[in-house]
Order: sequence, then structure tokens, then C-alpha cells
Amino acid sequence: MEDKKNVLILGAAGRDFHDFLTCYKNKENYKVVGFTQAMDQNLGELDEEIIREFPSKLAGEQYNEPIPIYPENRLERLIKEKDVDEVVFSYSDISHKEVMHKASIALAAGADFKLIGSKQMMLKSKSPIIAIDAVRTGIGKSQVSQKVTNILKEFGYKTIVVREPMPYGDLLKQEIQRFETLEDLEKAEVTVEEREEYEKHLRQGNVVYAGVNYKKILKEVEEEADIIIWEGGNNELPFFKPDLHLVLADPLRAGDEVKYHPGESNLRLADYVLINKENSAEKKEIKEVKNNVERVNSQAKIIHLNSLVEVEDPSLIKDKEVLVIEDGPTLTHGDTKYGAGYVAAKKFGARKIIDPKKGATGEIRKILKKYDDLKNVLPAIGYSDEQVNDLEKTINNLDFDVIVSASPFNLEKIIDTPKPIIKVNYRIKEKNISLKETLSKFIEKTDLD
Repeated sequence: MEDKKNVLILGAAGRDFHDFLTCYKNKENYKVVGFTQAMDQNLGELDEEIIREFPSKLAGEQYNEPIPIYPENRLERLIKEKDVDEVVFSYSDISHKEVMHKASIALAAGADFKLIGSKQMMLKSKSPIIAIDAVRTGIGKSQVSQKVTNILKEFGYKTIVVREPMPYGDLLKQEIQRFETLEDLEKAEVTVEEREEYEKHLRQGNVVYAGVNYKKILKEVEEEADIIIWEGGNNELPFFKPDLHLVLADPLRAGDEVKYHPGESNLRLADYVLINKENSAEKKEIKEVKNNVERVNSQAKIIHLNSLVEVEDPSLIKDKEVLVIEDGPTLTHGDTKYGAGYVAAKKFGARKIIDPKKGATGEIRKILKKYDDLKNVLPAIGYSDEQVNDLEKTINNLDFDVIVSASPFNLEKIIDTPKPIIKVNYRIKEKNISLKETLSKFIEKTDLD
């Protein structure tokens, strides 16, 4: 019998668990000796020796003990201490250069370095799958998925949205998560980042699934939906094999579509590439993205989109001093300097956009110091109660007239502040090919009886 290989999976509480359950669970020739957690993705500064554990109940019969999850900065030491044979890279929105730095550490320490391919990690479904993914974080996947679900409802089909995982709490309780109402979010005690992804769908009447075990999730959703909508997180590959694959690209970060993992893989797998935010981009930036799409995936059709920023009452912003709050992940591991909130403040005539650094405290101060190129915007970060409390303190330490919030969730649910909050909404508008026409053609080719 072949010697058992010791495996270490590098992750960020999501794709790593999926890769384990799909490719390593109940495999006698492999033993996963640990996961690592990326230090700058999702969970902030993690200095403990062991951050958390993957439950043995989820891991399978060959694991009598939970699998430890370590900070990634211990990678080299762990390879040697755990006699690791194979390091598996399993998280998203990281430059090709940085992926190879991780590979260099693993190779120098004596381990193989591995990436799990789409054929192995994508689950096949008996139901039609429409996947909505991107080449970077924060391009507008949610705008597209909301429009897609609305169109399919008009056509008379029941859709369920399945989100890429964000299981930051009790993994046993989060094995399968189903959200139908805002009260479901309260019961699950979700983080700010989870609210940003789920709340907008629930307000639109969409049921959302997420969790840890996507084999089990898929079986449940197949019984409930006519068409399953996969909405990826960051620029992750879809966990379900798509029948129609829509991938967003961002001309404001032109060139990134072929420089980040696994965003470039999504670009190469796309049936349609949706170039968003063209109304905010230069012609040369749009052309660069278009040229890259045609170079690496000449079969993909290109849909050109504008991203329209709206507020209910622009007069509440005009001539005011405003604090802009943006979607957190878009600013942090999405590498953007500002988002829709900043665009709205400028568009609707704010007299001044204030610098949140002046009132930042605790965890928020650390985040703004780390991402020091942010342009007078405050990321809505709340992976823990401490971060939420520091976000509230930071807001209330500052002097301004109104908050302009582009975070997709309702900020008032978690923040107590006397200042009025102006919610920014954004929607896509097609310039050449309509999504309705695209989906109609897809339906015609798909057997839904």
C-alpha cells in the first residue's frame, strides 16, 4: 500500500473546507494534518497558536480528533513539524506573484505545492446551474445576480441563491445554512460581512443557502429550486459545475483579470464576460480588459455594463460634510481605494468627504493603518463583536453631517449613532447584449421539464 501523505491546506474559511470535503475526506492515502488561515483575509489579526478547529464529526471516520487550524504565518514551521508532504492552496483573490511566494515557501521546506482544478472541485447537479463569478472582489456580482433572479422569476421559475461560504462561527451548526428572512440572520448571529452578502437577497425575496458542506447543500437546493444561482465570493471558482457561466471584469482595475488567482481561471471558463462600471472608466481601460478577454477566451461573449449609483433623496447629501462607509471586503482584499459610497458622495454634491482616520479606534485604526491608501472611506468591517464595537466608536468619534453608506446591509441594525444614514443603491444597465435575452436563449436550450 502507498504511504499515506500528510496534507496541509492553506485557506480562509471557505474554499479550503470545500476542497477537503470534496477531494480528501475518506481518502485512505491522505491525512490532512491541518488547515491554515490567511492573516489578511476575513478574520483580521490572528496570533494564537491554534485559531480554531475543523470538527472531527465533519471530517470523517479516519479523524478521531478535530483538525487544527493555524495562522498561515506558521506555514514553514508547520511543514517541518507535521512532516507535510503536500501543501494545497485553497483561497481566493490573491495575485499570481503571491501564490508563487507561498509555493516557494512550501517547496523550500520540502513539500509539494498543489492547486485543486475545476474538474475535481466542481460538483455536478441534476438542476440547471447559473454561476455568477468575477476576476476580482467588489466588481458587482450581487447586482448581476439580483437582476438574473428577477428575470427568471418573470419567466416563472423558482430560483435559489447559493453563496460561497463564510463560516466564521460554529462549523457544526453552519454545515448547512438556509436563510429566508432577516430574522434568520439574527438567529444565526451572522457577521457584518455575511449580512452584506445575504441581506440584499432576502429583501428581494430570494432564499439563500451557504455553509460548509456543499454536497449536502446541493442535494437540498435541488429539491427546492428550478434553477440554482451560484454567487461566488471574491473571485472564487464556482463550487457547482455551471451550465451558464457569467464572469464580471472591472476596467477600473484593468489588467487584474489576468494577474489574480483564481480570477484568471474564471475568465478562461466564462461563457459571458461582463465588463462592469464602464461609465466610471476610461476608454483605454475598457479596451485593455476587452483585449485580455479576447486573448485568453476568444469564445466568450462580452456584455458591456454601466453601474448606476442612486440614493432616494440626493438633497440630503448636497453641500453636507459626509462620512462614507463602503463594503469592507471590496476595500481590503479587493484592493480598491473607494467604492459606490464615495462615487455617490461626489455625484450628489457633498461639500466635504471626511477622513475617518481622525476618529479611528482599536481594530478599525489597525485596518486603516494597514490599508493606508484608502481615499477618505471607512470599510464596514465586523468579523467580531470587537470590530463592530470599534466601528461604532469610530463613527461616533467623528464630526460630520450624514453617513453615506454603500455597504449592502442595513447599518442601523448593528450601529447606534445619532447621525442620519443615507443608503446608496447601485444597479447595472446593459449597453449591448441584454441579460434577459441571454437568459431566454439559455432557457430555450435547457430541459426544465
